[in-house]
Amino acid sequence: MEVNQAKQEHLLALKVMRLTKPTLFTNMPVTCENRDLPGDLFGRLMKEDPSTIKGAEALMLGEMLTLPQNFGNIFLGETFSSYISVHNDSNQVVKDILVKADLQTSSQRLNLSASNNAVTELKPESCIDDVIHHEVKEIGTHILVCAVSYTTQAGEKLYFRKFFKFQVLKPLDVKTKFYNAESDLSSVTDEVFLEAQIQNITTLPMFMEKVSLEPSMMYNVTELNTVETGDVGTSTFGKMSYLQPMDTRQYLYCLKPKPEFAEKAGVIKGVTVIGKLDIVWKTNLGERGRLQTSQLQRMAPGYGDVRLSLEMIPDTVNLEEPFDITCKITNCSERTMDLVLEMCNTCSIHWCGVSGRQLGKVSPSASLALPLKLLSSVQGLQSISGLRLTDTFLKRTYEYDDIAQVCVVCPYMSRES
Repeated sequence: MEVNQAKQEHLLALKVMRLTKPTLFTNMPVTCENRDLPGDLFGRLMKEDPSTIKGAEALMLGEMLTLPQNFGNIFLGETFSSYISVHNDSNQVVKDILVKADLQTSSQRLNLSASNNAVTELKPESCIDDVIHHEVKEIGTHILVCAVSYTTQAGEKLYFRKFFKFQVLKPLDVKTKFYNAESDLSSVTDEVFLEAQIQNITTLPMFMEKVSLEPSMMYNVTELNTVETGDVGTSTFGKMSYLQPMDTRQYLYCLKPKPEFAEKAGVIKGVTVIGKLDIVWKTNLGERGRLQTSQLQRMAPGYGDVRLSLEMIPDTVNLEEPFDITCKITNCSERTMDLVLEMCNTCSIHWCGVSGRQLGKVSPSASLALPLKLLSSVQGLQSISGLRLTDTFLKRTYEYDDIAQVCVVCPYMSRES
C-alpha cells in the first residue's frame, strides 16, 4: 500500500517495485472424448496455445513464466529486494539529487541505500536506478520510506518522499520438546533429546535445504535424522525433502554435555541453554529463506543435593557369587558434605563389606568414586537397591533404590543345558 504526502508538482518521478522471481504459468486444460459433441476441438485449441507444453497439452503447468502482478507475500527470513528508479520528467537539468531509502520496523529504522552520495546532475529523460536488499528479521508492519531531494536550475531546493507499507508474515511454526534420557546405569543422565516440530504455514510447498541445531558451548550434538546404509547416510524424509502447506515434520537431536562440563554437576543444574535451530528453505524457483530461533532453554533434571550414579556394572552375574560395581557420588549442593555410607540388604540383594563407614568430606561439585561388592540370592532380573548416604553436618539422609538392574543366572543350570 502506498501513502503519499500532499500533492506537489515535482520535476522528478519516483518509482518503486519489489523484485521477485517469476512463477511458472498455469492454465486450466479442458478435455473431452472424441465421441463427445466438441470432438477434437479442445485438443486442437490446446495444441495451438503457446503456453502449453508440446506433447503434454493436458498438463496444467506451462513452460512460460509469469511476472508478478502484485506485491505478494513476504515472509520472515526471506530477502526483501526492491528496485528504485528516479526519472527526470522535465525538460531541464536537475542538480544535487540525493535518493535515500529507509526501512521502518516496529523496533528500528534501517538505512538500505547503497550510497549516500548525491548525484551531481540529472539530464532530461535520464534516471537514477538502485536495487536494495534486506534480510527480513521481524514480523509485522514494515514501511519502506523513499526520500528524494534535488535542486532546480533556479537554485530552489525541493524534497519529497513516498511510503510503501507491507506486512511480514510468519512462514513456519516451530515447537520444541525436551526429553531426558533414561539409562540402565542410573536413574538420571546428562543426555537430553530435542524434538523439533516444524510446520509450513504458508500456501506454497517448501524445499527444506537444512535443519540443524547449533549447540551451546556446553553440549555436543548428534543429529538423528538419517539412516546409515553402509557408508552413506540417507535422510529419514527421503530424497525429495519437500514440506507441503500445513504439513508438519519432526526432527530429533541428541545432546550430551562436554566432558569438562559433565564433571561439574553445578554447571548443568537448573536452567541451561541448549542452542538454537538453524532452518534454511527454498520456495518458488529457488528463492531462499533462513530462520534462526532464539536460544533454546530447558530445566535440567533435579539431582537433589547428592547424585549417585553407576560407572561400571556387569551385564550378567552368577547366582550367589560376589560381583563388583563402581558408583560415583557427586555433591550437587553449594556446601561441603561429610558423608557416611550405609548398605541395607534386601530380599534378593546382599551387600558385602562394612556398613556405616565414613567416606570423608566432599566439596561442592566434587565427585567420589566408590567401588562396592555385592551378591544376589535370587535368579532373574534383579534391582539393585539399599544404599543410604548421610550428611553428618546437617544430619540429612539420602536413600537410593532401583539404582540399576542386573541379570542373575545359575551357573549349574547353564552347564547342564
